[in-house]
Amino acid sequence: MSRILAIDYGKKRTGIAVTDILQIIPNGLTTVATHELLNFLKAYTTKEDVERFVIGLPRQTNGKPSENFPRVEAFAKQLEQHFPTIPITFYDERYTSTLAHQAMLAGGLGKKRRQEKALVDEISACIILQSYMESKKI
Repeated sequence: MSRILAIDYGKKRTGIAVTDILQIIPNGLTTVATHELLNFLKAYTTKEDVERFVIGLPRQTNGKPSENFPRVEAFAKQLEQHFPTIPITFYDERYTSTLAHQAMLAGGLGKKRRQEKALVDEISACIILQSYMESKKI
């Protein structure tokens, strides 16, 4: 089998999470500068077999697209061009940052670590991936 890779796309930073090769457990992988994201993904996919990209779909609480929505759409088009054989799935990312902060608090992380935006982005990507995986279970 191969991995599923989740992307929490941001204007400056992008959180990335992946499953194990059996697609059982999601793990935060890293946070990369958004301008380096395609190069990172190219390097990663040469080392690891990726079956699918899951991209967090940014929406407001009322369901309307958020300000980041056009950037995510543009990125998805680039992703399709560079990785035409890897399907892309969009998954609702509402409340993932809040859930990430709650997970950090519950995990006992200190205030300084909880304020690290890169860590929040990585955990958010992991939450997107976990939610996507749960939605696919029968």
